[in-house]
Amino acid sequence: MDYKQELITTVHDFGRNLEPLSERLTQLSQREPTALIIPALYAELERPALTNIRYHLCACPFVSQVIISLYADSVEQYASAVRFFAPLPQKTLVLWENGPRVSALLEDLKDRNLDLTTYRGKGRAVWLALGLATLESRAIALHDADIVTYDASYPLKLLYPLLEQGFGLAFVKAYYARIGSESRCLYGRVARLFLTPMLDALIELFGSLPYLRYLSAYRYPLSGEFALNSDLALSMRFPANWGLEVGMLAEVYRNVATKRIAQIDLGVFDHKHQNLGASSQQGLRKMCRDILQSILQTLIELERVTISLEDILALRVKYCREAQDFIRQYFVDASFNGLIYDRHQEELTVDLFEQVVLEAGKDYLDAPIRGQIPDWTRALAAMPTLREDLRAAVEQETAETLRWEAEGLRETQLEQQLQ
Repeated sequence: MDYKQELITTVHDFGRNLEPLSERLTQLSQREPTALIIPALYAELERPALTNIRYHLCACPFVSQVIISLYADSVEQYASAVRFFAPLPQKTLVLWENGPRVSALLEDLKDRNLDLTTYRGKGRAVWLALGLATLESRAIALHDADIVTYDASYPLKLLYPLLEQGFGLAFVKAYYARIGSESRCLYGRVARLFLTPMLDALIELFGSLPYLRYLSAYRYPLSGEFALNSDLALSMRFPANWGLEVGMLAEVYRNVATKRIAQIDLGVFDHKHQNLGASSQQGLRKMCRDILQSILQTLIELERVTISLEDILALRVKYCREAQDFIRQYFVDASFNGLIYDRHQEELTVDLFEQVVLEAGKDYLDAPIRGQIPDWTRALAAMPTLREDLRAAVEQETAETLRWEAEGLRETQLEQQLQ
């Protein structure tokens, strides 16, 4: 049995009955409300994973509020999303993060010399939703919309450690085993074949620096599932690219003592898988590029490390050696557990990731400062009512959408009213 603890607290799943925890968390959430954020593209509504998530959320009385941060291309898509989430018993807000009202708010913020209109993707979706969630909720969990293995234990495990005051925690990160539900093979290639050996290579190159030890303590640093308290949510900057998860851990490191950080086991986990990409600007290779650049920037900021082209060349060699060693270990583990393991394909994947190291390193040396979405305290300094205005925008768009459906208005008529 695995009892191992890390630099941060590791909460294992030893198979206990979670029903008493559910009852306890439900009681706690009545005093300190909770929120669950799900960033989603409209396309996720057409896949079975999100339907399953909605089904299980109906059995989560400890979740006070659900916020869907939706990217939709039309009013009809937004209306479809509002209908899709209407069965949830929780107070549910469908935030149209690229809709006309939210876009108008960001333009207003831009007029006050804080421009967030250039940011796109999951980073902005999460940032907007966190601002909305902090208006009412003390503990806020987030997970993706494509989880195939989802059940009510996921939000329970993320939220409970934050509200149990005796624990003294401010941030909880999920870890799990990425195993295909149908294919029975190991996934999580970027975490397994890039980030884990990369951290070992960085420690070998620069020494056991506190920040590198901190990152290495996370069993799955790239998981998209986490929970945090509202104070921390307001103090976090967010990268807008694939470096979101690692960049977020850097913000946690800046703002929270390690004794107030935990990771929790969600068990066997499966969700949508990305392709490798045809270049370092696509797919998992783009993810590796953004992750490495985020780590290099943080090392300079937090550890005062000076990085040269010679360091990047050495890092490439050390990474390759570490990754090849891990492949041998994964092969043994997968074979013992009867999992499909294509060792040749793993080697080819490392070869592609190795090329990314040099490209990303050179690009970083040319432009070491990477854009981040400012924290909410910065935005509120520029526009104190931004969170309330954002909530009003969501409620108005939802009301207009429901009225549109009731009156049978055409899409073009609704678009005119929303603008």
